[in-house]
Amino acid sequence: AVVSTQSTGRCSAVSEKRRWKLKRITMSWNCITHCSRWRNSCVAGNLFRRTYTQGQEVNRERQYFYYIDHQGMLFLDDAKIKNFTSCFKEKRFLKFFLRAVKMNTSGDLAKSWPYVSACGEEMNYIRCDDLPVVFQSIVTSSRTGDEVLSWGDSKGLLAVPFDPSAVAVCGISGRVYHPAPYRQGGIGLIKSSLAIELSANFIFGDENSLQPSGISWNDQIYQLSHAVLELLNDRPALGRYAEMENEL
Repeated sequence: AVVSTQSTGRCSAVSEKRRWKLKRITMSWNCITHCSRWRNSCVAGNLFRRTYTQGQEVNRERQYFYYIDHQGMLFLDDAKIKNFTSCFKEKRFLKFFLRAVKMNTSGDLAKSWPYVSACGEEMNYIRCDDLPVVFQSIVTSSRTGDEVLSWGDSKGLLAVPFDPSAVAVCGISGRVYHPAPYRQGGIGLIKSSLAIELSANFIFGDENSLQPSGISWNDQIYQLSHAVLELLNDRPALGRYAEMENEL
């Protein structure tokens, strides 16, 4: 909810306390990024025990296995090196693949591969560093002219309306989230570089908390409830986001 329309100046006159909070958030993100890179190296090595073969056929279902990292990049799970050079980049493939992502609610693979993306008689099984939806930029919708969060390295082909009041910060990890389409679980991670950019506009009511109480955006102040964080453990989408469209 909008509680004030008074201009605050996005990045000006930041207090020492606020500077320290932003530093703490940045330090949290740096730590998370380091841990994610370590996990990726483990995936590429032998610490992750593979029990599959790409393209294996089980009960007339051809199966492939993928991995989505904390930056939203998509890889074949058994890729030895996981970085920009080895991720999938073709926009229309990413749109097709990621639009079809849904939670894996059946079968023995659901625990290790919590998401799937069907393609005809093929089933693509997916695991993630965090979530399958990773918002990478705020862009202007060519159809509505409103701000939207683009995800899936699709340059706006996949997007949801950006609601500043729905931004949520995890008080434990420091990661920043926003509601996502219902099919993909109702919640998405905001990429670290974009999260740090947004954090410059956070307003803190409690000086000892990593969770901001509000955010200043486009000369308006929005209160933050962090309600979408409930979906990290309980994935059914919040009611008002259940009909959210993937494409704008």
